[in-house]
Amino acid sequence: MTINSFDTVLVANRGEIACRVIRTLKAMGIRSVAVYSDADAGARHVREADAAVRIGTAAAADSYLRIDAIIEACLQSGAQAVHPGYGFLAENVEFAKALDAAGIAFIGPGIDAIEIMGDKIRSKNHVMSYGVPCVPGIAEPGLSDEALIEAAPGVGFPLLIKPSAGGGGKGMHIVERLEDMAATLMTARRVAASAFGDDTLFLERLIQAPRHIEVQVLADNHGNVIHLGERECSLQRRHQKVIEEAPSPLLESLDNGAEVRARIGEAACQAARSVKYSGAGTVEFLVSDQDPEHFFFMEMNTRLQVEHPVTEMVTGVDLVEWQVRIAAGEVLMVAQSDVVLDGHAVEARVYAEVPERGFMPSIGEIVTLRERASNDPHVRVDSAMLPGLSVTGDYDPMLAKVIAWGPDRKAALDTLDHALGDYTLLGVHTNVEYLRLLINDDDVRAGRLDTGLIERKLEGMEFRQVTDVELIAAALLNRSELLNRSEPAPAGTAAPWNTADGWRVGAAAPWKTTVGRPDAGLATVGLTVNGSSFAARADNGVEHSAAMRPGSAGHAVLVLDGVEHHFAHGSPSPGREARELWLGSDGWSCRLEILDREARLQRILAGIQREEGAADPEVRSPMPGTVVSVSVHNGDHVEAGQVLLAVEAMKMEHQLLASVSGTVHLSSKTGDLVKADQVLATIHVAAEPNPEVTAQPTENQKDEEL
Repeated sequence: MTINSFDTVLVANRGEIACRVIRTLKAMGIRSVAVYSDADAGARHVREADAAVRIGTAAAADSYLRIDAIIEACLQSGAQAVHPGYGFLAENVEFAKALDAAGIAFIGPGIDAIEIMGDKIRSKNHVMSYGVPCVPGIAEPGLSDEALIEAAPGVGFPLLIKPSAGGGGKGMHIVERLEDMAATLMTARRVAASAFGDDTLFLERLIQAPRHIEVQVLADNHGNVIHLGERECSLQRRHQKVIEEAPSPLLESLDNGAEVRARIGEAACQAARSVKYSGAGTVEFLVSDQDPEHFFFMEMNTRLQVEHPVTEMVTGVDLVEWQVRIAAGEVLMVAQSDVVLDGHAVEARVYAEVPERGFMPSIGEIVTLRERASNDPHVRVDSAMLPGLSVTGDYDPMLAKVIAWGPDRKAALDTLDHALGDYTLLGVHTNVEYLRLLINDDDVRAGRLDTGLIERKLEGMEFRQVTDVELIAAALLNRSELLNRSEPAPAGTAAPWNTADGWRVGAAAPWKTTVGRPDAGLATVGLTVNGSSFAARADNGVEHSAAMRPGSAGHAVLVLDGVEHHFAHGSPSPGREARELWLGSDGWSCRLEILDREARLQRILAGIQREEGAADPEVRSPMPGTVVSVSVHNGDHVEAGQVLLAVEAMKMEHQLLASVSGTVHLSSKTGDLVKADQVLATIHVAAEPNPEVTAQPTENQKDEEL
């Protein structure tokens, strides 16, 4: 079989990975077919493909996870092969079997490899028989909670509970004490069953000061297996990678780093050979920072990885192209001796989330987008974003990836920092500011990494706050927009009272704007014309000299007290109760609200009610999602801090807690689809204090470790 066997390939995925695969298919002269759900009808991957087929409604279970719909789309479009991307059906053995039965090529490994490596218990036992070192633990199918609890002391604490069918860190839980095993196993089984349809669990010793190092392999159907060096993925939050780089700074720091790289690379190749692997795959290892010459197999991902671009940037190998060529039967033309790691590459994942609020996922409409400020050949952005696109809670919160190359690690980090500072996405909260803080941390810069570093650093991070600069910029932009929307006076009727500029007899009246802050507080900004600029005052009473001049589309320059401040800005579609205004600069962004009199009054009254203490505090969903569990019954007495229910959104489970003691009244049940800010439960507090009731409640919630 030759590459000419494929003239049409269907991409069974969405988002940035679908766009990335389509890009290579176009370069190879292969017709690309996208699939899409109702939520993605206007998505970028749909626009960039040569053809597109609708496969269902927004829910992934009714679209991207429907094997029958994907196969029907292949038949409709004439696709001879399917590229699965990552996630969804990429490692689903039933999908591979169904494609095989339909005579459609799967751009991935064989069925046996997917089956063996897709079962974390079976894969560990399998590769151990081929001499690949594994983490100590217990990995046997069908173990009950009682059996796992009994085995735990033998594994040793702290330990890690892992789902056998899992991937991407979802459903993994650290347990420090035997007393916590029973409750944690209950949660782990529920998450595993929900996410993977299989609640089988196993235990591993938790490696102290662990480094997460993975090796990229390529293998053809003719017995050739090579590795393309390693990637360091130690910067993780709750087992989800945030920053990835190649090569590993740990191996680079060792005197015998080249020898360790050769050994870990050969171990990865041996794992691939053990299942007659075909295509691109990744073998993941744990390496103790205290003993870096020893490494332990964790799992093999039988697909392309999110972080594959850093390997491509230091090797010059297009992994997607070789996936397609290998699936078409070509011989791998790259030998191990051909693989040279040139320079250093670092990738940062851009998520729709709010780091300051426990990384709460964010949704909204993209109102301003500029992902590349220049054509720097050392910067790559893999993205599926478009202006006007709605980011919903239906899918994973990752929006894009920013990747930078440099001749050494410092240069790569500097380039990435500059690229993130130029990355502008307004309308949805992102983690870009957090990424910049992270890659400029002293320990990160020094290469002192481990998988717990992010959690330790978060508390000490200082995020930028809204100041007079942003409030005055918002007031000036609002004034400019209102004046631009004002209808011009009829000819011959020009008069002060026909112009909405605040003119009056005597001293000029300040133009007042009420701005809703991100912390739900209010600020009033007064603007008084002062020659060619304005005298501006916010609530703190400090007077500033302010002027605003427009820049390029969606950008403006605020000159405040002689200092220039550059902002990107934008507003969603009109018609909301309070008009949103987004401001952004240097990778930071904020959402402000321009409030009219009615909205301002409602906000003030709500604030008074909170201050005086509402008798019926409401527990609200932080965002659209699905209620996946309810831990209490209607009418139960609950204590402050008790878990009431859990909502899943953007592939993450969020536990909603009672922050006050009282009687709970539920307004939702398991399986309910809920909207952002929807009341899910109300806690009634007794009017008179008693030993079972605490004081004024506040809303709170907590992310479950995924």
